[in-house]
Amino acid sequence: MSFWQLYGEAVKTAFGFFWKSGWAFVLGYWVSAMIQAFVPKGRLTPYMGKANVTSVSLATLFGAASSSCSFAALAAARALVLKGVNFVAAIAFMFASTNLVIELGILILIFLGWQFLAAEVIGGLILIGISSVLIKLTYPKRWLKEARERVEDQADDEESDFDWRRRIRSREGWNLVGHSFVSDWKMVWEEILIGFTVAGFVAVLVPTGVWESIFLIGARGELPDWLIALENAAIAPFVAAMTFIGSMGNIPIATVLNANGVLFAGIMGFIYSDLMVPPLVMINAKYYGWRVALYIAAVMYVSIVATALILNYLFGALGIIPESGRKVEDVAQFSFDYTFYMNLVFIGVAAGLFWLHRRHHREAHMDHKMKEGIGPKRIIALLFLAVLLVGLVVFFVTK
Repeated sequence: MSFWQLYGEAVKTAFGFFWKSGWAFVLGYWVSAMIQAFVPKGRLTPYMGKANVTSVSLATLFGAASSSCSFAALAAARALVLKGVNFVAAIAFMFASTNLVIELGILILIFLGWQFLAAEVIGGLILIGISSVLIKLTYPKRWLKEARERVEDQADDEESDFDWRRRIRSREGWNLVGHSFVSDWKMVWEEILIGFTVAGFVAVLVPTGVWESIFLIGARGELPDWLIALENAAIAPFVAAMTFIGSMGNIPIATVLNANGVLFAGIMGFIYSDLMVPPLVMINAKYYGWRVALYIAAVMYVSIVATALILNYLFGALGIIPESGRKVEDVAQFSFDYTFYMNLVFIGVAAGLFWLHRRHHREAHMDHKMKEGIGPKRIIALLFLAVLLVGLVVFFVTK
């Protein structure tokens, strides 16, 4: 194939990823918005000040009821630390808010299958348990005390305590659902656009031999299985770090890894590593200082590798490890199947939620025309959008 044909095919694959997951994104963020609007959080945080099972459990529930945006997870965790939440619980919150949320689960089910969804949920809990134990064993009291003192301003001033029964019956409550839905999309659309575009190009342009070299696929039979599984789990976080993509954007790339024969341990290690990408480590450094940021990253890395290996052997013992080789073409396809009709339905749902968002701004006398600054991620996302639009023209011209 010529360069232009490959370019067009890569863009078609990226659009196929978007098409397959469109309704799932709307459904996931709709449910997430209702949880955010109707679950009072102020009653939870006072019980999260110790490094015990209660704090970690509440932080996990709190995280699962939050947005899946990796950047928002860090800001929310910072706000929890300001409210006196223990660092052990704050880390549990970060893992839960990027691995146990409904929208991510739906996406994994569509792209990778039920075994990966089950692994994501079970592994998310194992991941939180391991990281909690590691922090309790290695707790650097002076570092974390200084980090808490470093945080100066409240990161989140939302109303955190209310009567949920009254709110769920009110006009204002459902306006808040629409507002939360649109706010979440504003936070994640850039990483989703970048991640899905990268996945389309990686699926078409990166030769299978590259993945075979990185993940020792060709060495099976020559090296012990346990060593290959360890290597896959250990290298996956670094591969994830190189993509610079958050939790929602890396699922299509995980699908590409699965299609190229990467072991289950490697794929799960990749999925769990969204909080270790360099921009997020830098944000933690801004919040807490470099020592604590690198300490958090180290705890996450050890926890991710250990969790990926535990899942690999647990699912192996149960005989439910999914076979690699699910074709990208089977996922990123356009056809008049359930996806077509679900997308039509949820386009209407998204329009209704956007209308509620506008009504929230109007009735709260908020200026919804307020312009946001254009940061580096926004510029990259807009460039990727231009690449997709040009590539769509190229695809139809070279078809």
